[in-house]
Amino acid sequence: MNGEQVTFSVFTKPWKMLSLGELGALVRGVGFDAVELPVRPGYQVQPEAMETGLKEAVRAFADEGVVVKSVAAPTDGVRPGFTGELIGACAENAIPVIRVFPFIRPGEPYLEGEARVQNELESLLPLLEQSRVTVGVQNHCGPCFTGAMHLRHLIERFDPKHVGAILDAGHTGLSGEEPEHAIDMVWSHLCMVNFKNAFRRLRTGPEAEQAEWQVYWTSGRHGLSDWRRYAAELKRRQWRGVVCLTAEYSDPNSVDRLIAEDLRFARSLFV
Repeated sequence: MNGEQVTFSVFTKPWKMLSLGELGALVRGVGFDAVELPVRPGYQVQPEAMETGLKEAVRAFADEGVVVKSVAAPTDGVRPGFTGELIGACAENAIPVIRVFPFIRPGEPYLEGEARVQNELESLLPLLEQSRVTVGVQNHCGPCFTGAMHLRHLIERFDPKHVGAILDAGHTGLSGEEPEHAIDMVWSHLCMVNFKNAFRRLRTGPEAEQAEWQVYWTSGRHGLSDWRRYAAELKRRQWRGVVCLTAEYSDPNSVDRLIAEDLRFARSLFV
């Protein structure tokens, strides 16, 4: 296996003020093969105009030799009605994956929230059966499905061509999961891997009555997640899918520099 068998994508969230043409040129200039586009208010593709917006985006990126491999749905859960429309728009534009990260509602018991999300995903199956689109569920810190086993338990009942797992190395790092175990737990449904990294740092001083911690998003080499081990395990399993660098950094002024450095680092791991 080598890096040419992995498609390196980037989540374009940090560059919401660029036009589609400018964004395509930036992505290609950094060296990415593909992108994940947010279909969210305030971004290049607006939810209320997703069909025409995605068509324009696919064309603009194709002019730069870049493929739209996935879209990121709004951050308020699965929402079957909206997600159903998005499935149709992605199918029309040959975009294979819609990324979602469902959450547990305030006051909702975890297992009840899990059952609710499973029902929401179940309602999408007829549309997914008609299309070649996969809803990819991502683990995420906070009141979400934070770890690989959470993902597995949530989606293992579904056909992986309909509902897949997007394993986020940054969030598994924050959860303290072993990379090899995390990959193994979702391997049957793995449709994409996110590479990002973070650590927790103390928000309060050592004399505080109660310690408060914050997540700091950093470069691929400097967080709690070991990208080297993730890449080694994916190579061992002959992964030939998408590795998406999410370009999430706590220092907004360093995004362009850090994403270029992280792409070089990530590519080196798959040689």
